[in-house]
Amino acid sequence: QVQLVESGGGLVQPGGSLRLSCAVSGSNFRISTMAWYRQTPRELVATIASGGSTNYADSVKGRFTISRDNGKAMVYLQMNNLKPEDTAVYYCRMWWPGNVIGYWGKGTLVTVSS
Repeated sequence: QVQLVESGGGLVQPGGSLRLSCAVSGSNFRISTMAWYRQTPRELVATIASGGSTNYADSVKGRFTISRDNGKAMVYLQMNNLKPEDTAVYYCRMWWPGNVIGYWGKGTLVTVSS
């Protein structure tokens, strides 16, 4: 059974940084596309394909970086220059060809406030 567990959320001041982590248990990580979403409202923040190509929402370009470590089966979201509008619950998602529905983590809360 595939499980995704996010961590790294917390309270930061505007302009600060956080690094979110998503630990993946189970098979198929190396062939999977990984993504970070945030809610509310639901928004696709960043994706990283199995080959390493990335895409970002316009609202986070230049500030956030998604990365993956296939050896550790981990995906990360480095968030810099955080803004109050970045406040949300962030979710990790995993899917691959043959399983387009994929899996979701349960989320980690990021609060950006003075």
